[in-house]
Amino acid sequence: MFPQGEMPDMNSLLQQAQQMTQQLGQAQQELAETEVTGTSGGGLVKVVVSGTGDVKSLVIEPEAYDADDPDALSTVADLVVAALHDATDKVRKLTQEAMGPLAGGLPGMPGGLPGLPGQ
Repeated sequence: MFPQGEMPDMNSLLQQAQQMTQQLGQAQQELAETEVTGTSGGGLVKVVVSGTGDVKSLVIEPEAYDADDPDALSTVADLVVAALHDATDKVRKLTQEAMGPLAGGLPGMPGGLPGLPGQ
């Protein structure tokens, strides 16, 4: 399990684990405070999402809706879904950037931390 059968220094591992826990908490807090904007239809629909994935706002420009078009509601719905996809893709990338370095785990420990991006 460990390189060349060596046992790690448990105090050192504990300190490293505590540092990683603190870094993880900081990264999670930064994500919660971050907002990204997803757009579609050339900016006709905008969705603001927090770094944790909570939808904060939705703006649909009047130009996105043509009252004379029988498929107008369907078109707007498609634009909203596309904007949400754009925003969630941005959140996913942001999360990977923020959490990625923490996914490697402790030095000398195989596999990293389960459940983090990159696992």
